[in-house]
Amino acid sequence: MQHLLSMNELSALDIQAFFSKAKKIKYGEEQWSAPNAFAANIFLEPSTRTKNSFYIAEKRLGIDVIDVNGADSSLTKGESLRDTLKTLESIGVKLAVLRQSEEGILSELTENLDLSIINAGDGIGEHPTQCLLDLFTISEEFRSFEGLKVTIAGDVKHSRVARSNAFALKKLGAQVSFVAPDAWKDSALGDSYITMDEAVERSDVLMLLRVQCERHEEPAEYEDYLSTYGLTNAREARMKHGSIILHPAPVNRGVEIDSALVECPRSRIFQQMKNGVVVRMAIIQTLLQEECVNVTAYKEC
Repeated sequence: MQHLLSMNELSALDIQAFFSKAKKIKYGEEQWSAPNAFAANIFLEPSTRTKNSFYIAEKRLGIDVIDVNGADSSLTKGESLRDTLKTLESIGVKLAVLRQSEEGILSELTENLDLSIINAGDGIGEHPTQCLLDLFTISEEFRSFEGLKVTIAGDVKHSRVARSNAFALKKLGAQVSFVAPDAWKDSALGDSYITMDEAVERSDVLMLLRVQCERHEEPAEYEDYLSTYGLTNAREARMKHGSIILHPAPVNRGVEIDSALVECPRSRIFQQMKNGVVVRMAIIQTLLQEECVNVTAYKEC
């Protein structure tokens, strides 16, 4: 595997292989290092969790990191993103973590490109690394995805997280439903839409989404959103025993979820963030396999 661009490119076995690597890294069974590799983090859209999670993952792998943003690169002078990537490749960068706003251009960027690209979010397209850390978090709670009832609730139409997770969860055998206002439904993901009241009673996993105002053509209406489409304290009390709450964050407290529920016992929101580092380490190790050394195996020798 050279690139990670879309969850559609991964089989169920590929996904489980990432989980296996992440679990070994998380519990100290394997320690990898790529001390001679350079990575470029190219974030042309704002990011807190994804950008810093990748940075920590790269540093834990011993990788030197170059930070590229639109404000201080030749992209401001009209250089194409493709030429920026070829420039980084030419000077020795092996991996580019790329977040940008255009959907569907990644396959063109990777043509005749030797460095590896990880899609860290392409507009409303996909977000495969967020998806993998979400699924890894779910896998720690449940023995199997087969028949697992998962509801993705919120701004489905504008969410790359919803798209990646819907693709992958169905591939793994989960039953996926959605909750969304009519204007934020995405027919490409099917017609399995239910109410939030139905979702809290049937779901094993309730995945909430941020209202993505920056991607709306018209200002989003927040009035009554929580009471109609969000997770209130009263609704959380009706959730199934053992069910969990996920959210890719940033969280709009009091909009898609009551503030007190962000850190309630069934919430795994901050656990998702913690798992993001080891999952991204597993992804990088897979893509840079030739550059990586299994330090644990070396120590045992």
